[in-house]
Amino acid sequence: MRLRSLKTRLLLAVSGLVIASGLLISLIVTQRYSSSLFEALTAQGENLAHAIALEVADKVLINDLVALQKTLDHQQRSNRTIGYLFVVKDGQILAHTFPKGFPKQLIGANQPLQTEGHSTQEIGSTEGQRYLDIAWPIFEGKGGVLRLGLSEKPYRQHVKSLWLQMSVVTLTVLLLALIGTLLFIKRMTSPLITLAQATREIDEGALGVRVEVRGGEEVTQLAKSFNHMISRIEDYTQRLEKQTLELEHVYQQTRTSCSIVKEIGSLGGLSEISVFLVKRLGNILKCDEMVLLAFSRRTEVLFILSSTGVNVLKDPEAVQQIHARVEQCVEDNSGPREIILGPPFVPETFQGASAQAVIPFKHEKEIVGALVVACPSNCQCDGKEIDAVQLIMAQAAGVIRRAVLHEEELRELVSRLDTSSTGYAGIIGKAHNMQVIFKLIEDIAPTDATVLIEGESGTGKELVAKAIHNKSPRKDKSFVIINCSAYPETLLESELFGHEKGAFTGAVRQQPGRFEQADGGTVFLDEIGEISPSAQIKLLRVLQSQTFERLGGQKTLSVDVRVLAATNKNLLQEVQGGRFREDLYYRLNVIPIQMPPLRERPNDIPLLARYFLRRFAAEQCKEITDFSSEAMRVLFDYSWSGNVRELENSVEHAVVLTKGRYVEVSDLPGAVQEGSAQAAVAPSHQRRGSLAENERELLQQVLEECSWNKKEAARRLGISRNTLYVKLKKYEIVQPSTH
Repeated sequence: MRLRSLKTRLLLAVSGLVIASGLLISLIVTQRYSSSLFEALTAQGENLAHAIALEVADKVLINDLVALQKTLDHQQRSNRTIGYLFVVKDGQILAHTFPKGFPKQLIGANQPLQTEGHSTQEIGSTEGQRYLDIAWPIFEGKGGVLRLGLSEKPYRQHVKSLWLQMSVVTLTVLLLALIGTLLFIKRMTSPLITLAQATREIDEGALGVRVEVRGGEEVTQLAKSFNHMISRIEDYTQRLEKQTLELEHVYQQTRTSCSIVKEIGSLGGLSEISVFLVKRLGNILKCDEMVLLAFSRRTEVLFILSSTGVNVLKDPEAVQQIHARVEQCVEDNSGPREIILGPPFVPETFQGASAQAVIPFKHEKEIVGALVVACPSNCQCDGKEIDAVQLIMAQAAGVIRRAVLHEEELRELVSRLDTSSTGYAGIIGKAHNMQVIFKLIEDIAPTDATVLIEGESGTGKELVAKAIHNKSPRKDKSFVIINCSAYPETLLESELFGHEKGAFTGAVRQQPGRFEQADGGTVFLDEIGEISPSAQIKLLRVLQSQTFERLGGQKTLSVDVRVLAATNKNLLQEVQGGRFREDLYYRLNVIPIQMPPLRERPNDIPLLARYFLRRFAAEQCKEITDFSSEAMRVLFDYSWSGNVRELENSVEHAVVLTKGRYVEVSDLPGAVQEGSAQAAVAPSHQRRGSLAENERELLQQVLEECSWNKKEAARRLGISRNTLYVKLKKYEIVQPSTH
């Protein structure tokens, strides 16, 4: 205890005296020096602010913001102590020197007390920098306020340097005092030699060394403390090594995550991403059985990604169900969940797994999908690996979402192309006016609106009516066609609404009408312009109230039908001529569709002709490949007053007569040949167009025949592709878009 007390007194006395005197001197000198430096800094800042304010006053008054900005930038480059400069006027920043954007909260940090004076304020930044902020009025405040921020960093560095110097002096004095003290107690500290030797061994890595506990009380206590300290260091080192291994594991996982996200970002499609991602994640989790579920934007389609590719589930109800279960995992915030999923969401092989882990992932707060892992009985993956996979999926969610959207667009485009190549609901046509009609059918089919289809005979009005019915919710019900021109006036009402027994001569039994037969479905009234005035009245009532009475009956019947009507007449002219009821016309004309004649869609002639050729050739068991170029030219030149129906009959005529693999001009009906020849020899003012127009038409025809393959079209035309591109640009010919 005496040795311990002596050492304590000596060390405390010498150290306390030196440290106290050194601190006192350091505080006094540093305080005075700091005050002097701060005053000098303030004076320098005020002079600098005054000079800059004078320099920028004229630029502010003339509103030369470019020159003002250059002046501020020049001042900041010229004086490194300037941290920032900006000019504010009426709350608006005219110019500033902040490269990353102006911090708006800086405006209210300092304001001049009056228009003729200035204000100085110390402020600090979020990055720990301190500035002396000076607010200097420009032109007595009329030109705004110049704000100058001088960095206190040099000032604080000076103060720090002084502290360091004083600390060195203090430490030097303390060191000398300690040396003297150590020399005095050297003879009393021989047991410390053993401690020093043990320390050297520890420094070499031998943490198991211990100091023998022997000697006086103070030495014994020192040895015990040393051994206890070594035990703690050994334990801490072990824990540090363990943490280092964990950090290395996390680092490797982060690198793997970034690498995976970078690689999938460069892959082309959803199929490639699925194969790559499942393979890489399988290496992390040590599980071979896993699938990636990705939802479409509207959660109506589920993309099932596995190592073998992509499967698509188009059952909206089932997709909504699995989406709700994944969403429940996210709401619980419990990470991976043991949810048993079965086909069709996962392969059949998942049924043999002992458990399934579902790892949801989101992009912009929206659930993108989930990773489903089939865990075997000897599963080796732990929570850390699953956390790593969660991190990877969270980072890859954006890429997967974009890939899913791209896949949806691609499938939709392929679907549209397939639909366009085979027709739309049995209607062949790529012309723009037909594409508009197809889009209109898509829009009106789900409704029960009455549709009036107008157009010349043979333009396909009945096909349009069937397309509307087949696309509507009534597609599984009856589609009843009534040709109003096929019945005499006395029988049309009976045909439409039915009759009771004895209603007229020959009515031997009750007969339901077409409207009754079509209850729940669709009635198509063809040639609506031919019905009698009395039938028009009853038809108007059906359209208004969906009720009617049978001919000769008193009972009112109710039906649920949708009415589609068609006519080759101009009903508006019929109304003006008093032959058709105006109120019935407006009831029918809720959604008008005007079918274009074939002469207004000449580019559809090859499509229709080849479609009829394939159909009739199959019926006749003939191998007919195509039309010859001369025969196709004749089809183009003919006016087709009978429209598509006349073209269909003409192609059937040609198929019957054709002996070879190509339809020749001689195989076509004589009327078509004569009509085409008359068009060819017509006077110049009656011909089909100029040389440029014919060239443009020829280009369009060949491109249509080649499915817009420009290389093949150039070969058929006998010109280079460059020449073809020049002509396409000249005539503004572009490939029509599909709908």
